[in-house]
Amino acid sequence: MKIIPGKKFEKKVAKLPLVVQKALSSKLIIFVSNPFAVVLNNHQLHREKKQYRSINITADYRILYEQYDEDTVRLIDIDTHSNLY
Repeated sequence: MKIIPGKKFEKKVAKLPLVVQKALSSKLIIFVSNPFAVVLNNHQLHREKKQYRSINITADYRILYEQYDEDTVRLIDIDTHSNLY
């Protein structure tokens, strides 16, 4: 799977606490091998964000991503659950 990080995503990752950055790395490894692993809680969003999907990074942090094709995703945003939704 090819992962393309968006500019907004990259800027936010640089500002995250180190513990969240480490969790992000481990969850992306899982995501690449199995995007629908139960631990990721991968799900489609609704309403104005219906073109995006979300996965869990920690209990509170989430990634929004967009599926381009079967093998390519673009990482849109990362933040806490309350800030994203």
